[in-house]
Amino acid sequence: MNLADRDASADVVELNRRAVNACRDVVAQVRPADLGRATPCAAWSLGELLAHMTVQHKGFAAAARGLGGDVDWTPAPLGPDAAKAYDRAAAEALAAFDAEGALEGAFLLPEISLTRPLPAAMAIGFHFVDAVVHGWDVARALGLDYRLAPDLAPAALAAALAVPGGEHRLGPHAAFAPALPDANEPTPLDRILAALGRSPSWPE
Repeated sequence: MNLADRDASADVVELNRRAVNACRDVVAQVRPADLGRATPCAAWSLGELLAHMTVQHKGFAAAARGLGGDVDWTPAPLGPDAAKAYDRAAAEALAAFDAEGALEGAFLLPEISLTRPLPAAMAIGFHFVDAVVHGWDVARALGLDYRLAPDLAPAALAAALAVPGGEHRLGPHAAFAPALPDANEPTPLDRILAALGRSPSWPE
């Protein structure tokens, strides 16, 4: 997918919507008693992961409005209603990406660069793969299967491979660890997970 192409840029908004809504469906199954569960993000409990996911939605929504550098991207505890807080933030991000002119703008994402905004379609592509991988994270934390729609896989893999590497992926609170080697005969989802530092067999 060439995200410089306008039609492809519109496509990534729809792909992102589907991935985010699939993630929302998984998060809707989280109960307050689940928030202490371990997750594939080793440094985070499920509650902490949801806090990260929520602030990411809010940050991307701000970036879509040209305000990515003006908001605090630091996760804050969400309390027992974490799933509802996440859902509200997800809806906010989707609405921001749908707003008139959003695809013509540039997104400043401080976690990637403090000075170089990204083309809107590239930034939404990162948001898209974030939704795919964190949907899997939450599902695995709950002991559920996660199925990636086959037609989402090629674009999600391309976005995963485009996520910048570097020292920011080595920190204890990084959302994505350094890439892992592919498993034998990997599925498309396995490749996406490995590219973003997940073991597809977690928690084994």
